[in-house]
Amino acid sequence: MLVRIYQPARNAMQSGTAKTKGWVLEFPPAEQREVDPLMGWTSSHDTQSQVRLRFDTRKQAEDYAREHGLEVVVQEPHRRAPNVRPRGYGENFATDRRMPWTH
Repeated sequence: MLVRIYQPARNAMQSGTAKTKGWVLEFPPAEQREVDPLMGWTSSHDTQSQVRLRFDTRKQAEDYAREHGLEVVVQEPHRRAPNVRPRGYGENFATDRRMPWTH
């Protein structure tokens, strides 16, 4: 069975990098989802696609897959440059400001 190992990206509502340090092992869906005719909900009998295993390192995830005989596809994360201002938020309250705070 083919599994995917990746490092999750931050979501759009997140300014920090919380929950993006670890690695995730994810199983692909084995069957298509179907629409329930009565309620209109989408469902599937495939419970393994709901499983997401979290690991601290990529090596741990690969070792787990190897121990259980799983084929692995590793997606490398896209690194972004850090956006760090020189003095940051604390500059708003600094006593050595060059100009007075007007608002």
